[in-house]
Amino acid sequence: MPALDIVDSNNKKVGTVEALDSVFGSRVSEVLVQRYVTMQLAARRGGNAATKQNKGELHGSNAKPWRQKGTGRARSGTTRSPIWRGGLTVFGPGPRSYAFQLSKKSKKLAIKSVLTERLKGQNFTVVDSLNLEKPKTKDAVALLASLNLPEKTLFLISEKNTNLQLAVRNLPRVDVLLVDGLNVFDLLAHERIVCTPEALKKIEERLN
Repeated sequence: MPALDIVDSNNKKVGTVEALDSVFGSRVSEVLVQRYVTMQLAARRGGNAATKQNKGELHGSNAKPWRQKGTGRARSGTTRSPIWRGGLTVFGPGPRSYAFQLSKKSKKLAIKSVLTERLKGQNFTVVDSLNLEKPKTKDAVALLASLNLPEKTLFLISEKNTNLQLAVRNLPRVDVLLVDGLNVFDLLAHERIVCTPEALKKIEERLN
């Protein structure tokens, strides 16, 4: 099992913690990672493109525009015909959902793949505590600086941390995520992943 250093808020080593090979040393599947991201982005699509496809959606009379015979013009039953300007649309798009699902096993394997890559790339940090005294942005900035963290940092927490969540909300590239909401897109969108030993244990419980 890989041993991870635990650091304090001053980026000094204060201990170590063992990470499970089954979670942080799993086989990396780029295909599942790609499918997971596609699933998340597809669920965000509005799918609200729509055209008028039945007569009830259009204004206009049901009367024939002219009599059937004797005018010299082609017969027509309604001004709302698809061949008329302003008429119906044939086989046009309608509101739809682009969402699809992956199996629970595939989701877990995809998340494990990203966590394994983050750990191998030394982009995973374990901090003894992420508690801030006040929900101040300057305190969050100071924490990032003391831990030598990049702008794109994701804090994983095991339970709600109001001060931390409020402190980073004005930092556009820093996010806080509960372990219960762990997903591939957020892991990939940030350069560094930071968590506490408690959050690490919860991640392992969820994915193992």
